[in-house]
Amino acid sequence: MGIVHIDNLNAGMLLAADVHDRNGRLLLGAGTELNDKHLYIFRTWGVLEADIAGIEEGSTPRPAESIDPELLAAAEAEIKPMFRYTDPGHPAIIELMHISTMKKVLHGVR
Repeated sequence: MGIVHIDNLNAGMLLAADVHDRNGRLLLGAGTELNDKHLYIFRTWGVLEADIAGIEEGSTPRPAESIDPELLAAAEAEIKPMFRYTDPGHPAIIELMHISTMKKVLHGVR
């Protein structure tokens, strides 16, 4: 079993543990095979990762781990002021910041 980030989840993967939203509400039970609708629900409710059966712990790096740390830090510094009036600990904000930073790094999006 391994924790897999939302960016690496795919339809057909099998949940090794229950998935809950940030308030503790059960979204999907262990043993459920993921489909595209489930992935949409995870993003909607701010789920950032899931425990997947058959995946070794740490074998699926978050995409940011394969990027030059200096480039990533520069992009994060440029994106961070755009989120200054938000709750930086909220799962949706964390994911939005991640998406914005990755777009900046990978595509130079302003």
